[in-house]
Amino acid sequence: MTTHDHHHRPSRRSMLAGASGLLIAASVPGTASAVSTRTARSSDVPVKRTGAARGSRLRQGTTLVHADMHNHTAMSDGDGNPELAFASMRDAGLDVAALTDHATLLSVEGLSSEEWDRTGQLADAANDPGDYTAIRGFEWSHPLHGHANVWFTDDWVDLGGAGSPGSLYGWLEGRDAVASFNHPGREPGMFDNFSFSSGVLEKMVGLEMFNRGDDYLFDGWSKTGRSPLVACLNKGWRTGLTGVTDEHGTDWGFPEGKGRSGLWVTENTRAGVFEAMRARRFFATRVSGLRLDAVANGVQMGGTLGLASGDVQFTVDLDRGPEWEGKPLNVQVLRPGSDAPTVADVVETQSNRLTKFTVPLDAADGDWIVLRVSDPSQANPSPGPSGHACNDWGVAYSSPWWLRG
Repeated sequence: MTTHDHHHRPSRRSMLAGASGLLIAASVPGTASAVSTRTARSSDVPVKRTGAARGSRLRQGTTLVHADMHNHTAMSDGDGNPELAFASMRDAGLDVAALTDHATLLSVEGLSSEEWDRTGQLADAANDPGDYTAIRGFEWSHPLHGHANVWFTDDWVDLGGAGSPGSLYGWLEGRDAVASFNHPGREPGMFDNFSFSSGVLEKMVGLEMFNRGDDYLFDGWSKTGRSPLVACLNKGWRTGLTGVTDEHGTDWGFPEGKGRSGLWVTENTRAGVFEAMRARRFFATRVSGLRLDAVANGVQMGGTLGLASGDVQFTVDLDRGPEWEGKPLNVQVLRPGSDAPTVADVVETQSNRLTKFTVPLDAADGDWIVLRVSDPSQANPSPGPSGHACNDWGVAYSSPWWLRG
């Protein structure tokens, strides 16, 4: 079996679930109760929108949308009423949002089948194609091996149906889905040390670099001496890089300084989001309103370059609107290393401008490249090796490019 019906102990989750019929009806747009359930915030004053314009200065055909794909409610171990989550994230200025409550074992602080159905109903009620995309997902949650988000499936699986990363990959192979490695390295097994599975190479599309306030380039370095980014990409996974809030409270979408993602979509619909995720056309940040687009030899982030070695010209579009006009930033070119990324170049730049530079690259040194945007005036609260160029404060990560070896 891949799904499991469970009996809940009395809890805030089960009490909320018991009232789900009334609350779901109240959340449907156009009903008399819709206004009263629209937002978790205490004020109806519109939130001030800040940040950059949504159009890239590098490419046409796609538009930037701001997304948070990892959120919890009282249906698992969160505190918030799920009826308020999607509206809160829309009110916060997000364009794409997902609920991903935990799938655990025996529904201990995790989803039941009824709650999975309920999540779908809430997402369908909030979804507004073209303007706001609401998505149902779940977080496969193993206390040793790690957690993984899964989106765009009709069903779900807990540890009773997939008790290891390999079992989860086998489950994913039969479904048209996308998934991500969450807060990598927080759990000691680190997805069986990122053991590779070619059958889900195109479905494991994400690696969380920013989760809440944590930067997982070096998070845990003092204990493990390994970078989760390097551990994942060196094993052959082709994941894009994401930022998420992993919200467990009631302030969905609003906390500044927590992770979020920027997706380059052809349309703001579920189909458009799915396609952008499969193409790895997205970036991780923990700054609201940031626009990051980048090409390497004309190929957008997430793509493969048609060379094994040679000079690669990068063009970076980096903007956050008037508030960051002229702000000094660095662009760091990250390449594979054994435990920490090597830094092929550090380019000084400023916000709100195009930056061009050329770096010689060779697939013999490893097949992936990531651009990290940093603020050199602040320290990385989770530093890596002494003197490493990335021991400053991370602002954003591009998804990787891959060299053709």
